[in-house]
Amino acid sequence: MTVAVLGATGATGRHVVSTALERGHHVIAPVRRAGTFAPREGLDEVIWPEVTDVPALTRVLPGTSVVISALGGAGNGPTTVCTEGIRSAVTAMKAAGVARLIAVSAHGVLETHDKSLYSVAVWANVADRMRDKETMEPLITASGLDWTIVRPPKLSDHDGIGKYRAGTDVRIRLWSAIGRADLAAFLVDEAETPQYTHAYPRITR
Repeated sequence: MTVAVLGATGATGRHVVSTALERGHHVIAPVRRAGTFAPREGLDEVIWPEVTDVPALTRVLPGTSVVISALGGAGNGPTTVCTEGIRSAVTAMKAAGVARLIAVSAHGVLETHDKSLYSVAVWANVADRMRDKETMEPLITASGLDWTIVRPPKLSDHDGIGKYRAGTDVRIRLWSAIGRADLAAFLVDEAETPQYTHAYPRITR
């Protein structure tokens, strides 16, 4: 497949890029600056200077099989990177004739923003990022695309273990977490063999 990875330079995005390449897929990585990635067979680094730049993204998407969004805000304070990036992606995908979108969101948004200990804790720590995910998701569900919204719990940087539990009814507890490498493996799995089209799978180790 040809896989476009939004947020390719982020902590999760880099794992998605490497996992897709290891499995023999062609990867398009929109980045702000040239030379972000070391040259690698199968990887095309393309310039996407701002997440609001729809024409720049539209130009590189024709022929793409699936778009995987690992966009996310960094640091503290208000952010709209997920919302604006997905708004651009939906428009660009429709113009380019790309139908499949897999996006990383977060457990604890919208209907999962409840009184559970996990939800209370995550909103106490990263409320601005959660708000960005909450305004992102409706853009996806209203897009008319073949979408999957993945809602992981806390992300960690430990090495992939190759074992995780995924599903729309997986229970997320206060201590739930998933490594970014394993999350990336799940995202590429879903790109290769869709199981959760128009669904919100959760994933935890």
